[in-house]
Amino acid sequence: MSDVLTKAQYAAIAEKLSYPSGAFINGAFQPAASGKTFDTVNPATGKVLTKVAACNADDVDYVTTAAQTAFDSGAWRSLAPAERKAIMLKFADLLHENRHELAVMESLDSGKPVRECQTIDVAETINTIRWHAELIDKIYDSTAPVGPDAVALIVREPIGVVGCVLPWNFPLLMLAWKAGPALAAGCSVVLKPAEQTSLTSLRAAELAFQAGIPAGVFNVITGTGRDVGEPIGLHNGISMVSFTGSTTTGRRFLRYAADSNLKRIVLECGGKNPAVVLADAEDLKSVAEHVINGAFWNMGENCSATSRLIVHHSIKDELLRHMLACVGEWKMGDPLDPENALGALVSTEHFAKVKSYIDLVMDTADKSNVVCGGHAIDGRYVEATIVDNVDPGSRIFQEEIFGPILAISTFNTVDEAIELANDTVYGLAASVYTGSIRHAMKLSAAIRAGVVTVNCYGEGDVTTPFGGYKESGFGGRDKSIYAHDQYTEIKTIWLNTSN
Repeated sequence: MSDVLTKAQYAAIAEKLSYPSGAFINGAFQPAASGKTFDTVNPATGKVLTKVAACNADDVDYVTTAAQTAFDSGAWRSLAPAERKAIMLKFADLLHENRHELAVMESLDSGKPVRECQTIDVAETINTIRWHAELIDKIYDSTAPVGPDAVALIVREPIGVVGCVLPWNFPLLMLAWKAGPALAAGCSVVLKPAEQTSLTSLRAAELAFQAGIPAGVFNVITGTGRDVGEPIGLHNGISMVSFTGSTTTGRRFLRYAADSNLKRIVLECGGKNPAVVLADAEDLKSVAEHVINGAFWNMGENCSATSRLIVHHSIKDELLRHMLACVGEWKMGDPLDPENALGALVSTEHFAKVKSYIDLVMDTADKSNVVCGGHAIDGRYVEATIVDNVDPGSRIFQEEIFGPILAISTFNTVDEAIELANDTVYGLAASVYTGSIRHAMKLSAAIRAGVVTVNCYGEGDVTTPFGGYKESGFGGRDKSIYAHDQYTEIKTIWLNTSN
């Protein structure tokens, strides 16, 4: 049964919403030490939703001390695994009980369509927290084959206080990807949401505390990258940072680690992801649906979005015909209307960036190659835009736009397709469409990306690791059992048992 409500029901929830505003530290909402706040804005209307604590380095010191105190106390990390699991499952239950409120809050704060918030973001957040909770008492440590005179135990221990720095495009889901395994491992968490989309992280922290996660273990600190993100990166009390965002900011975290305590850094950064459609692809209508979904889901504000279509020249026209029919079904408008699939871009600054690429195409001879969309509306919305015959050396083929713009190029041979797919500094995700297992395996191996899907668009599921090659990632993976490794240290305990 669908969990999606009507537009009127979502509007009624929005009318009654109470927004969190303080940072969530040590089990309570607290103002910034400076008393300063910043506005958080509904990108679909421009109206201020509420004011949020504008924290700074003093607040980072305060929250890190609280997190370290909680870690040292053992109130969370020393619980029996089954006890931590039970509390995290209660946390997931509370997220489920409040799922409609969270979906509306996420939509209002980010501009995302509420149907997407309800059926993907909130639903997958709950699923992810549950999955990592269930894993807590199912991960075994090991011994080494050292002979009869000793016993060597190889055990995992929580790494300590973890900084989780989130992007603005999937606030709740990225919280779950990072805080889920970190909490499961027994770490204390200092989580910084993007300043554009802080609200659901604050509400989630409140629910986590209500579920029984001890004070100081799961903290949310709000503010800008300069005032909060940088102090987290430089803080000697933080043992590890997991960051999702731009490659430019990711590089800064590597420098912060070098300039402080050599904390562990895990980065999930940008992407310029290809969909490669071979001449033997089957069911082009289905291929078109996957390509359109990959390109325009979340208005293209997605690091794994399909932003380059690389298609064999012999089938391009037929595929494009199916794509245009498909994209016509994607309605754009009020994000709180569940009939709409395209909402507002997250901020006026990001709208201006995406529009600059629209202008780049529309103001040049490439304008005739725009086969769909090409318009920015009301300073908030950008139409789903498809540009044909794109030069592989052009900016819209090479640069991460993070908006609903799909560039099409063609090829003649499989080797040429592989070369085009890899012609980017990024290596996050790719998809391959073919009716040949041989071609599927060849391209999956040859494309330098962390995730390659065959005959579909996607990122796998909670059981599969997610992260990138090249400038798309560094140091580890989100999701799956592999995510737990990055929040733990490996310790060897050598027991002398000789006579």
